[in-house]
Amino acid sequence: MTGSAEFRPDDVVRLLARHEVRYVLIGGLAAITHGSSLVTVDVDICHARDRPNLERLAAALREVHADLRGVEAKLSFRLDARTLERGDSFTLTTDLGALDILGTPAGTDGYDDLARTADALELFGHEVLVASVDDLIRMKRAAGRTKDLLAVEELAALRDELDAADRR
Repeated sequence: MTGSAEFRPDDVVRLLARHEVRYVLIGGLAAITHGSSLVTVDVDICHARDRPNLERLAAALREVHADLRGVEAKLSFRLDARTLERGDSFTLTTDLGALDILGTPAGTDGYDDLARTADALELFGHEVLVASVDDLIRMKRAAGRTKDLLAVEELAALRDELDAADRR
């Protein structure tokens, strides 16, 4: 794994489906799914943190040779459910491109919080829970980075458009 794998979100969705991982798609790809023009080069998910799901997620990540991204020195990284349980978020390189997994994204209480209002959409032949536009706005506001705050403006406009379409 060189860390420069091509961005393959379709294969990430298929991998997680094959391993029956419970997650909500968040971040740029979720925004794009709702119609945003944001550009992204990674897949961000919020995963359920129960032990069986962490076991399935760890198995999926090992299959695509996941390793820590942005770490200068080679650290010993044991990819198993226990490691995932002890950490809340990991930025990873994989054979399928960059993948960020978060147990509790900024501004949320985690998977159950996001799953309650997520939209179940078909992506790449699989039903995927995608964070609602309101939850994407909430997460980006809480993260507070400049790029996130700029995205909030576009997402708010998108929400207004979607609301207007629903009223028609």
